[in-house]
Parts: sequence; C-alpha cells; structure tokens
Amino acid sequence: MNASKILGNILNVSSERLDTLDFEVRKKTSRRGVLEDVANLNAQRTRSVLQKINSGSGGAGHVRGCLRRAIYSHEKQFLSLIEKFPGETEFEKAAHLARKVARVGKGFFLKKEKAREILEAHPPEALLKFLGYTSTKELFLHEDIDEVLSALRFIESNEWMHRTFDVAYKDITSNDFEERPVELKVMGAKWMDIGKKFAEKKHHNVSHLKEFGVIFLNPIKMDIPGKFMRDFALLLHYFHEIEFYSNLFRSYSTRPDFSAKFISLLRGDVPEPSDVGPGEWLIVQRYLWKENPNDERLLLPRVNPESLHWARGERDFARFALEYDDFDGELWHDLDWVGEIFEEEGVKEVVSFDLEDTVMSLVSFMEGKEESFSYHQREAMWTKIFSEYAGGEAEMERLLIENFDKGKIVL
Repeated sequence: MNASKILGNILNVSSERLDTLDFEVRKKTSRRGVLEDVANLNAQRTRSVLQKINSGSGGAGHVRGCLRRAIYSHEKQFLSLIEKFPGETEFEKAAHLARKVARVGKGFFLKKEKAREILEAHPPEALLKFLGYTSTKELFLHEDIDEVLSALRFIESNEWMHRTFDVAYKDITSNDFEERPVELKVMGAKWMDIGKKFAEKKHHNVSHLKEFGVIFLNPIKMDIPGKFMRDFALLLHYFHEIEFYSNLFRSYSTRPDFSAKFISLLRGDVPEPSDVGPGEWLIVQRYLWKENPNDERLLLPRVNPESLHWARGERDFARFALEYDDFDGELWHDLDWVGEIFEEEGVKEVVSFDLEDTVMSLVSFMEGKEESFSYHQREAMWTKIFSEYAGGEAEMERLLIENFDKGKIVL
C-alpha cells in the first residue's frame, strides 16, 4: 500500500486527494517524498509504542486498552514524582513543575497597570459583591491582580466581559504592552466554590488570559484517574498557546489597525474559508470533527495552531520524563500526530497514540462512558504533513503568524 493510501485511510480522505495535494506542493516547493517519510515514521512510531506497552496482537479495543493502562501507570508515577517539588499542595507542586518544564520565552502582554485602569473605569460589580468590597480601589488594596483578572472569567457575565474589554481595547496601543514571562497562578481557597462551577462547566480546572499572559489553576481535586495528568498537559499546552498569541500581538503591534486586530484575536474572529485552491491550506483553529464529524473541511488540507501548542506541550512533558528513571512518560514523545488502523470483528478503526486523546479516553473509561478519541491526532497529522512541506516547525509557525488573519496559507 502506498503512502497516500496509508495516510488517507487514517485521515479519512482519498489517496487521490493526497496525491493531487502532493503534486501541487512539489511544483512550488520541490519537496519530495514527504508523504512517504510521514507514513514510514508513523509506522515506526506505532511499532515502537506497541512493543513498549506489550500490546501483542489485537484489535482497536485491545490497543486502546493497553494505551489507557500506560496512562494509568504513568499518572501514578507522576503523582509520586511531584511530591519531591516545592509547594504546600499537589496543585502548587504541579504549578512549580509546569513553570520549570515549559520551554517558552518572554511574551508581549498588556501591562498590569492597564488592567487596573480598565477595572477602575468599569468596576466589576459581581466580583466586588462576592468579595465584599465597595470599590475597585479597595479591591486592589487587598487582592492580587492576577487572581482578580482570573476570577473575572467565572464571576462576571460574558456580556459584562465583552462590554468592558471590547470598549477598553478599542484605544489600545503598543505602548500599553511590555515584555514579561508567562505567569501561572494557583487560585486561593476563597475561590473554591465558584471554581467548582467553572470546572464542572469546562470539565477541567485550567484556563488562561492570553492578553495578560496569565494561566490560572483552580485547586479543584478531581479524583478520577487520568484527570490530573490531562490537566497538567493542558497547563503546558497553554504556555505555548499564550506564547503563540504573544507573537501575534507583537507582529500586529506596528500596524495602524493594531487595536482592531487585537480585539479580533481575542474574540476569535478569524476567517474560516470553506474551500482551497491548488497549493492552499486552511488555517483551522477548532477541532472540526469534535463539532461536526461531517464538516466538509475535514476533507481539505489544513494546519491547526492548536496542534502546534499540543505538540510542544507534550514534548516538554516527555523531555522532563527523561530526567527520571522512575517515570516512563517519555513514551509520549512525538506521538501527538501518530495513529494507525486496527481491525476488530471486521471493523477497521483509527487508534490515536496521542497523549491527550489517550488520557481523555482513560477518563471516559473510568467514568463508565468508554468513548474513544482521535480528533487531536488527525489534526496533528495534517499539521505534521504541512510542517514537512513547509520546511520544519519554525517555518510553519512563521507562515501561521504571517497568514493568520487570512485563514489560508499558500505554499
């Protein structure tokens, strides 16, 4: 079976479509053998992992079970390992470790003084009432600015958030920004009750504020195997997502329409073309299959920035694991895009080897739902193919940033 057929089966597109894509891209880039290289490396990675998890032979269900058991074992190792790190709680230890592990540089973020200025002009009434303060001035005398900004996400209404910040950001300039590190904040005990509501709604206890470069962690214990490792991986993902958006902010900061572009980025107002021409790739920021398995764009070549953030976060995780003999998490290195077809009772299914898909499958299994996931892997495989055509990850990121507001990249 040739490479386009192998990859087409995993991506659920025709081999003819991939052959046509390869022909068009080769005419413009002269890069040959990309599909063959990706298919061969995918097969190598698959064989290596199956051997390491002692899967033997079996169908899709058997392989997924072996992958879930690996996650279960690795999470126990991980929880034991983080006890060695500073912090009074499991969450503080995880936050300390995430800061240590995530390989990101300084970002281009709004100054904290700007945040105070906005909230003084538009007092967050629900937050003030919750904390028992009568004014924003009193609020800032007693509260940490990062916690305040984070708490807005789950106390104030979406209408208030848009009304306040959309107006405030209309006059934003590059002078309102500064270079500083990404910050990770563990929320205090006072936020526990409303943090639970956030976690129940989002199904995780981590979120972020891109424009301020802040990630926040609600210390809500979720005693289901897989959830702690899932949320730690999400922490690492957010470090890279925030860094990526910081690069976008920086790249737009010299443009006369900077404030409009900035607001558009935060709202997610990005173009979503529904078709491509020869040599064109969609930039898709969502998981289309998760929203609609029949979305026609699933048949089109695309690159997903989310896949880049996950790849980097999972790479950080695996690289850290290599430092410890009693933690086998390095298994998940460079598996975000790897998937394979397995047959069971005459039915062929794609099994994802991605860390996030697998840990989500474990959580689902432990909750009695037994759902399987592969949408992270499929997006990541498309992104991997694009990266190889583009000439590597750094060049792919450059093209993403340059073309982000167009919704397409032409190779």
